[in-house]
Amino acid sequence: MARVAILLEDFVEEVEFIYPFYRFKEEGFQVDVLAPRSGSFRGKKGLSFEANGKVNPERAPDYDCVFIPGGYAPDRLRRSVKVLEFVRNAFNNGKLVAAICHGPWVLISAGIVKGKKVTGFFSIRDDLENAGAVYTGSPVEVDGNLVTATDPSAMPAMLKLIVERLKGSGN
Repeated sequence: MARVAILLEDFVEEVEFIYPFYRFKEEGFQVDVLAPRSGSFRGKKGLSFEANGKVNPERAPDYDCVFIPGGYAPDRLRRSVKVLEFVRNAFNNGKLVAAICHGPWVLISAGIVKGKKVTGFFSIRDDLENAGAVYTGSPVEVDGNLVTATDPSAMPAMLKLIVERLKGSGN
C-alpha cells in the first residue's frame, strides 16, 4: 500500500486538498496530512482542516508521494525549513513529488526545479523560470519523479497519473 503525505497550511485551495485526499483514500493508500505545526488550518473559502502529523524531514523516505496543494498555503509552507527539507529529502530519495497551482513555489524554495520541465499557475511562471525551471504551461507536466499541474481543471489527469505511478511502483 502506498503512503502519501499531503502538506497543509492556512489558506489552502480547498478543492486542491480535498480532491487528492479522497482520491488517494479511494485507492486504499495511507494518507497523512502533515503541517509545520499541529492544529487546525483554514482554507481560502473558510473550510477547516486538521493535520494528523507534523512535518519531519527524516520521515520523508517513508512516503511514496508528497502532494502539495495550491492556494496561498504554499507561500506559508515554504517559510518552514522543515517543510523544505522534507520535500527535498523525498525528491532526492526518488519519491514522487507533486505540486499543483501555486504549489511549485515550495519546489522552488526546496531547490529542486532547476533544469526540470514544470508547470503551475500562470502567475508563477516568472518565479519558476527565474529558479531555472523550464516552464511548459501544459496542464500536467512530468519530469522524472516531479509531477506538476496548473489548476483544479488539471486534477483528474494529474491524479490519474499519480495513482498509476504509485500502483505501478509495486506498492
